[in-house]
Amino acid sequence: MRNPLKVTEHIEASDGKTLFSFELLPPLKGQNIENIHNTIGPLMEFDPAFVNVTYHQEEFAYKTLPNGLIEKKTIRKRPGTVGIAAAIMYRYGVNVVPHIICGGFTREETENALIDLHFLGIKNLLVVRGDPQPSMKYFQPEPGGHAHSLDLVKQIANLNNGIYLEEDLLNTTPTDFCVGVAGYPEKHIEAPNMESDLHFLKKKIEAGADFIVTQMFFDNARYFRFLDRVRNAGINVPVIPGIKPISTIAQMTTLPQTFNIDLPEPLVKELLKCSDNKQAREVGTAWATEQCRELVAAKVPVIHFYTMGRADNIAIIAKTVF
Repeated sequence: MRNPLKVTEHIEASDGKTLFSFELLPPLKGQNIENIHNTIGPLMEFDPAFVNVTYHQEEFAYKTLPNGLIEKKTIRKRPGTVGIAAAIMYRYGVNVVPHIICGGFTREETENALIDLHFLGIKNLLVVRGDPQPSMKYFQPEPGGHAHSLDLVKQIANLNNGIYLEEDLLNTTPTDFCVGVAGYPEKHIEAPNMESDLHFLKKKIEAGADFIVTQMFFDNARYFRFLDRVRNAGINVPVIPGIKPISTIAQMTTLPQTFNIDLPEPLVKELLKCSDNKQAREVGTAWATEQCRELVAAKVPVIHFYTMGRADNIAIIAKTVF
């Protein structure tokens, strides 16, 4: 890719036009990249401004051995975010935004990953703390890792200023990352209230974050209310809405449980009428299409889609909206 752009540069160059972007989930360990290509292919005709590549820390369980000792065993891992991001960038000529998370990494491991991304010419990052392990009630960082995404933003800001963890390094080269952080129109599940959530979001912007991507929502009023609160808090960076078209009947239950979000009553009523996932997918696609039409009319900077491994419904929406 000849001239990678920062997300903020894309938005500035768009002249007020709403841009298109989407997020990919790396394959599980042992699987290949073909599913990634199958997802990307149908969406490239809509000229995405960038493609996010998520990262999920490995999941582990504790197994009692015959001798009574406890063994920590990895049971689920999605490796290759850096490699997949680079492969997508150079195969499709599109800007990529790999996720950088706190969970599972020391500060040194994080710095090494950031150096690799810098060498590859990747200019954008999305910084998130990451979820607790399924076996744990609360998030626990690695020894020597970050407990909060704010601290991770600060580490990246230091690298952008040529400040590395080894204080005695001489003639260091600053990185040049554009940093995104997550925003929650319905508040983060661990935040005591919205004001507290906004307080720490502002801290991340003040620490060096450049844009915000929201958690999925199904009622645009939630996004617009969140945007007003963000602006009233003195946060003036782009706020990119995140959209997830419902594709199965089960998601009517699993999405609220997993992401601590509400589904509007009219949407739920239509989903309850569905007798199979094909009908639910049609309802979800139609609902997300109307959401996107309203967001485009409101001149949001970008609409960011959460694919969760499927892209055909997002292609239908994009054909209608973009």
